[in-house]
Amino acid sequence: MTTLYVSDLDGTLLTNEAMLSEYSRSALQELLAAGLNFSVASARSVASIRPMLHGLTLNLPVIEFNGAFLSDLETGRHEVVHSLEPQVTEAVFTSITRLGKTPLVSTFDGRQDCLYYDEPENEGTRWYVSDRQKNNDPRLRRSTDLREALHEQVVCLTVIDQAELLRDLEAQVTEQCGDQVETHLFENAYSPGWYWLTIHDRRATKDQAIRSLMEISGLDGDELIVFGDQINDVKMFRIAARAVAVANAHPDVKRHATHVIGSNEEDSVVKYIRDHWAQSMSR
Repeated sequence: MTTLYVSDLDGTLLTNEAMLSEYSRSALQELLAAGLNFSVASARSVASIRPMLHGLTLNLPVIEFNGAFLSDLETGRHEVVHSLEPQVTEAVFTSITRLGKTPLVSTFDGRQDCLYYDEPENEGTRWYVSDRQKNNDPRLRRSTDLREALHEQVVCLTVIDQAELLRDLEAQVTEQCGDQVETHLFENAYSPGWYWLTIHDRRATKDQAIRSLMEISGLDGDELIVFGDQINDVKMFRIAARAVAVANAHPDVKRHATHVIGSNEEDSVVKYIRDHWAQSMSR
């Protein structure tokens, strides 16, 4: 039996500066060249993932937007798209705007990914738009009528604000849409004090995306080892033979882990993969 390794990015594979260390990059390059089956599962888009993994040649698709897309890292071509149902998108968008909030709308228009935004309404949203501009994100589209974007395949609606308001909005969306949506509420580690609420289709979860990845790549008989640190990683922990939490992981994530390793600042994920890979090759 061979092994598939899937790692979360922020807080897990990446350092606190949202970078892949030179050690981890070099070690992964060597392992991938030797035939390692490795991918990443992230809340980020492929446009955001690509520069972080620069220099790595992945032979498997990456999981982006928490499972909304399964995509080729180099080209950005989507193998799987899980978009929100149009009536659900409309209902959620209306709930957001009734609170006087303006979402970020992430879509696929059939040819390319788009990220629509209006005038940022707070420092948290300004940070995000500025970060995407600094990284020359090709998805960015300024729009004064975000409702027009709802005609495309909407894969995520994101609201950035204070935690209390977003908790209320999340409860409202969950009551309204039930199991038709998957929501995530978390603090942006790179802009402390500002929280994100992301709303996806119910199929957009890391565990479902990993199952699709294994099926289309012919790896469905492989041992699965996953690495993570946040609540959105728990579902993939539940389907893995080994669920590995980093030391800095959320306590609830550690409770679902089969192993706990060092922190994301210590190259712990790549060191674990290197050692496990070496052991499996020597059998």
